[in-house]
Order: sequence, then C-alpha cells, then structure tokens
Amino acid sequence: MQKRRLGRAGPEVSAIGLGCMGMSEFYGSGDEGESIATIRHALDRGICFLDTADMYGPFKNEELVGRAIEGRRDEVFLATKFGNVRGPNGEFLGVRGDPEYVAQACDASLQRLGVDVIDLYYQHRVDVNVPIEETVGAMARLVQQGKVRALGLSEASPKTIERAHKEHPIAAVQNEYSLLYREQADETRQTTRKLGVSFVAYAPLGRGLLTADIVDPTTLSEGDTRRRQPRYAKDNLDHNRALAQKVEAIAKRKGCTPAQLALAWVLAQGPDVIPIPGTKQQKRLLENIGALKVVLSQDDLGEISEAVPAGSVKGTRYPAGQMASLYI
Repeated sequence: MQKRRLGRAGPEVSAIGLGCMGMSEFYGSGDEGESIATIRHALDRGICFLDTADMYGPFKNEELVGRAIEGRRDEVFLATKFGNVRGPNGEFLGVRGDPEYVAQACDASLQRLGVDVIDLYYQHRVDVNVPIEETVGAMARLVQQGKVRALGLSEASPKTIERAHKEHPIAAVQNEYSLLYREQADETRQTTRKLGVSFVAYAPLGRGLLTADIVDPTTLSEGDTRRRQPRYAKDNLDHNRALAQKVEAIAKRKGCTPAQLALAWVLAQGPDVIPIPGTKQQKRLLENIGALKVVLSQDDLGEISEAVPAGSVKGTRYPAGQMASLYI
C-alpha cells in the first residue's frame, strides 16, 4: 500500500482511506456483516485510514467501526468527528463547539469506538457562536490528556483554518473534493499547503456521479439523501451525466474504470491529498484500491481537467440549508 504523510511531521497513512459513513446512514440500508467484512478487508489490503463520525447513524457507525477493528487497533489510523449534534431519534440539533461539549463528545466517541485514543479528531462543522480558538483550545486539551493524537477541521474556511492552526497545529482539513467539486477546495488547499496541513478529500467520486453506474434518484430508497441533493435533481442530472460520460471515455482508453480514473486524478493533485472514498461493499473497495495503479501523465491530467472544467457541474453539494454551514 502506498503511503502519504499526515501533515509535515505526522505519521504515514495509506494513500487512500475508507469513508465508513454510508455503512450506517445516508445511502439507504446497509448490511452490517458486509460492512464489517469490508473494513477488515481494507485492513488486510493495507488501508489503515478509517473515517467515521459520531453523527453517522447517529452514533451507530462508531460502534460498527469499533467492532470491526477489535483486536486490530495497531493496524488502524482512526479518524472521527464531533460538532453536528443529533438526538436519539436522529433529529439534527445544531452545531456545538463549546469546550464542555468537546470534552463530552470525545469521551462518548472513545466509548463507542472501544479505544483509548483517537488518532485524528475533527471538528465536523464550525460553530458560529464559539470562537474557533476556544474550540481548538478544548481539542488541544484532549491531546494533552492523551485522548487524541492529532486535530483536524472539516469544511472550514481558510481564515478559520489559519486561526485554528495558531492555537494548536492542525494536522488535516477535510473537504469534499472531486473533479466535479473542486473550486472551493482548491482555495482551501492554498492555505493548507502553506501551513503544512494535509488535505483529506471526501466524496472524491462526486457522491457516485463519477462512477460507471450513475443511479437514477427515483429508484433510491427514502433513506438515501442523494434523492434530495441538487446535483441529482432532474434538471441537473442529465448535464452531470454528460460530464461523467467524458470521464468514462477517457477511462476506457486508459484501461481502468471511471471511478479509478477519478480517484487517480485526485491522487495526482499532490502528496498532501488523501482521498477517502466511501463504500460498504468489498468489490467497490477493491475497485478503489485499483486507482493506485493508474498512472496519469501531465497530458492525461490536462485532458481530464479539460473534459470536466472547474465549475462545470450543475447543482450544489447539499440543499441550501446545509450549504449555509460550510466554509465558515
């Protein structure tokens, strides 16, 4: 397994990680047995970087990951997140970044995961009511207490990242990043590179739009949130399918799948970029790993970027209400 370093002086992690969110929520029903088998197969193949969050499930995904890594903790670089608050019935209760909540959330995650320390602890969304220095200060105390090894932010603005980094070194920033959605992330990467912070790319396949089997949203279960994402709305989907077909044509010439080409493009953006494609199926996991064997020349990269120009996708990443919580 190829490796990439986390931050300037952090540990090496697998060049591709595994996003575990969809195993418990947001992509319809899942098979817990298959999900656990997929996580363990990822470890067998050298993928050590696992990504979860307390809100996924809610709460169930951390428990699932904890069961999957039991007895194999030393093989895992474990990342989880706090900040998106949910009730026991799944209701969204807002964002919290106050020091008291940071401490409570960490202890709860440690218990659900069944571990003594979290390798990378992200603030999932920035709390507009709490200065980032207070939140990161509380996160830094978790490092001092030995509960957390490194700190991260998700979907934070460059200014917030710089302020946070002054309070305590930030090891990684996570944003959605793919051929389809890259303008905002490219701006963020200018800041992370200046600071020596790794960039973790979630949804590097555009929530499935950059795969060979783009789903028809009308066939998705009610629990699959893509039904309500603007990128999958009928007036946008035909346009986005056409972009994906250009990727598919290039992939065919390169002898790989569209998903592998899209992941290889993300990997080629620099050694500081670590994609974490999500899947709950072993066959998809193996397909994603195959992206590491796809070699793209500068001409290839230029052709791919020209086929899917920045800003050419139609439809925002999330509905308007959720978009308001990003890039703060």
